[in-house]
Amino acid sequence: MPQPPDDEAAPHYHGHRQRLRERFRKAGGAALQDYELIELLLFAAIPRRDVKPLAKAVIERFGSYAGALSASREELAAIDGLGDAAIDTLLAVREAAVRLARTEVSDKPILGRWEKLMEYLTADMARAKQEHFRLLFLDRKNRLIHDEIHQKGTVDRAPVYPREVAKRCLELNASAVILVHNHPSGDTQPSRADIDITREIDKALKVIGVAVHDHVVVGRDGHTSFKSMGLF
Repeated sequence: MPQPPDDEAAPHYHGHRQRLRERFRKAGGAALQDYELIELLLFAAIPRRDVKPLAKAVIERFGSYAGALSASREELAAIDGLGDAAIDTLLAVREAAVRLARTEVSDKPILGRWEKLMEYLTADMARAKQEHFRLLFLDRKNRLIHDEIHQKGTVDRAPVYPREVAKRCLELNASAVILVHNHPSGDTQPSRADIDITREIDKALKVIGVAVHDHVVVGRDGHTSFKSMGLF
């Protein structure tokens, strides 16, 4: 029996996929809506299905492309039809973005690349659901020598102990440190507790000759520098 022409045999979404890819190649990502960018990511992970409804469901759940890429594996798995391969793809893209941002600040004098540093921190922690307290350790030339999440906490608190911060500075032979934490609420206004712990850490580190260059609060809508506000 003769086979139907390819354009008749192919599922309807094949043509849509090709048209979307062509738009992306010609006009770039800025020409695509958020759900269409999610579609592009899902094409390879889900080759035999129309993924437009699924992509729209992802955006509806998380609000934006950035929100979708910041979601946890558990949150993504709660969306009906989003399997392991698709989730792995979304998480891998997020990790690629974070690593690309990290290359802009690694082993470089960090104070002269402040905006790049903020881009990296925003990409990595602005949408975290828990509060994370991060330490950026610098050498005498203010180059980043180590970057770690020092503590994780609840939605509004991560316990921090100045003696533990001082201990890590000594272990890493750091000359300076930048303190960073996120506010899952999105509001980057420092709390009274944030200000108090910053001053306690600054006092503890002065004893061992380590400078606190700044404390930054990161949120979905921006960031706040303690130093620029004159808080310590």
